[in-house]
Amino acid sequence: PALPFGIIFLLPLSVVTGYLVGGPGAFLTLLVVFGLVPSLDLILGRDRRNPAPDDEEALSADTRYRAWTFLAVPVQLALMGWGAWVVSTGRGSALELIGLTISVGVSGGALGINISHELVHRHARLESLLGRALLWSVGYLHWSIEHVAGHHRHVSTPFDPATSRLGESVYAFLPRTIFGGWQSAWAIERERLRRQERTGWSPHNRILQYAVLTLLLVVALAGVLGPWAVLFWLGQATVAIVLLEVVNYIEHYGLRRRRGADGRYERVTPGHSWNASELVTNYFLFNLQRHSDHHAAPRRRYQVLRHLEEAPQLPTGYAGMILLALVPPLWFRIMDPRVPEEMKQIAREEG
Repeated sequence: PALPFGIIFLLPLSVVTGYLVGGPGAFLTLLVVFGLVPSLDLILGRDRRNPAPDDEEALSADTRYRAWTFLAVPVQLALMGWGAWVVSTGRGSALELIGLTISVGVSGGALGINISHELVHRHARLESLLGRALLWSVGYLHWSIEHVAGHHRHVSTPFDPATSRLGESVYAFLPRTIFGGWQSAWAIERERLRRQERTGWSPHNRILQYAVLTLLLVVALAGVLGPWAVLFWLGQATVAIVLLEVVNYIEHYGLRRRRGADGRYERVTPGHSWNASELVTNYFLFNLQRHSDHHAAPRRRYQVLRHLEEAPQLPTGYAGMILLALVPPLWFRIMDPRVPEEMKQIAREEG
């Protein structure tokens, strides 16, 4: 059903409600994401059902599912603008404004970047544009290039900055993936322009265009709302980006594709992404946890992504896994034994 995917909008509602409650209530969004959602997963369990193959075409064309992704764009942009206005007016204590900034950032990651991930994979110009609008709100527009043209090509190889390595902590992974993602996007764009006989510093370079758009957003915030609004924007963007990259850390940890004698890597299979089928989190994140199927078929819309039993399975949903990743010794103890032995051997061969 399409309706349950609307629970994601509890997120912006919790941001506003938490601010109005005041005090520690400003952190209500964290309680929803890392308390309520995983608790409901424990109660309601997993959903391993898949759409019938004969129904997939009709489900993919059903505009009700698309309406949720379209609605996310004005909601998230309005939330970001409202948060900047609140902070610029100083309406709240330091604790409340910090809580608001973090909460908007969590929404920017779970609602903003997550929905943009769905949209930038679409061929339709409007959907692609809306996906980039969400990335613009957190200053991460280059990710639309790197993720589609870089990550999906190099996933589970040493050439992918968004694939975490066996034994690598999330704290070591974050700077590698953030800066490596920028470098990868630039290299992809430079190669695209080279084929068009243009230089990397051409005005046709999308990385440069995105930088200008981001700068215009910052200048507009500073000019209309002042420096505190810019500080808020930087804070919420940082939270959203870190949340995205921690999820990236979880999605492919320790999984490796084997390289053949001809130098080519084996094709991407469901075994190269971690899968989770917690019912509530999958509704909350638009089936993002069915990540193995997403990499097997990147054009498949979220409502028809399948649970693949042959994929490696996470012990719990993403919210719990994020908390686990923040404690590396515990993460290694739980996750390293789950990594297939074949992929451990590949990691050893790679050094």
